[in-house]
Amino acid sequence: MHLDPAAAAAGMRLTAFDTTGSTNSEALRLAREGERGPLWITAGRQTAGRGRRGRTWVSEPGNLYASLLLSDPAPAQHWPELSLVAALALHDAVTARIPGLASRVLLKWPNDLLIDRNKFAGILVEGEGASVVIGIGVNCLHHPEGTDFPATDLATAGVRTTPEGVFAPLTRAMVNRLGQWQHGTNFNAVRADWLARAHGLGKPIRIRTGEGELTGVFDGIDDAGRLVLRSADGTMQALAAGDVLMAVR
Repeated sequence: MHLDPAAAAAGMRLTAFDTTGSTNSEALRLAREGERGPLWITAGRQTAGRGRRGRTWVSEPGNLYASLLLSDPAPAQHWPELSLVAALALHDAVTARIPGLASRVLLKWPNDLLIDRNKFAGILVEGEGASVVIGIGVNCLHHPEGTDFPATDLATAGVRTTPEGVFAPLTRAMVNRLGQWQHGTNFNAVRADWLARAHGLGKPIRIRTGEGELTGVFDGIDDAGRLVLRSADGTMQALAAGDVLMAVR
């Protein structure tokens, strides 16, 4: 693994492991010991990878597992926006390499990427104290079966790449997208770019929350990054978290 020169010039550093429990957990451990970042942690394999809501993230060798540790990137209320910032950076990194690929890669709220409407990447943002970790997993060669939302990997989708081939462009794109975000003061620009790449926008969707399931039309995201759901009677509801299980195509 290596950083793009633009990422190194921006002060980012890299620690690469063959195997670790979780790149997010390792980054948070280092933060507790005084590491300030910006520091990327990567692993060829994770033994305790995790996704949102405590889910296990299957971590076979051949996929990308990377986390970026930042300190005080913005006031805490803006930290959830980093899921959208990172999604755009990953979209930039994956689609820049192959002409025409951008039309096949979409962003699924709040933190997934789809290719041909199947999930191939996920993002997990975690904060502790003044530290924020952006965890990114990309299915390059393998993907899990039996998931709530259909999954795939880039190789299955016909995109030949490696974790290394995704990571270096990602580090460059992350510098650019964090610069666009401007510590949370320019989220409107991020929001506009994210919506231009959104899956299911303006379509009926079904969302699973901690309280049950909701249905309605995906009306957009608000200025805090929350999904705006329009119900059948026209009522608008802003959701901070949830799993989009279905979007009418």
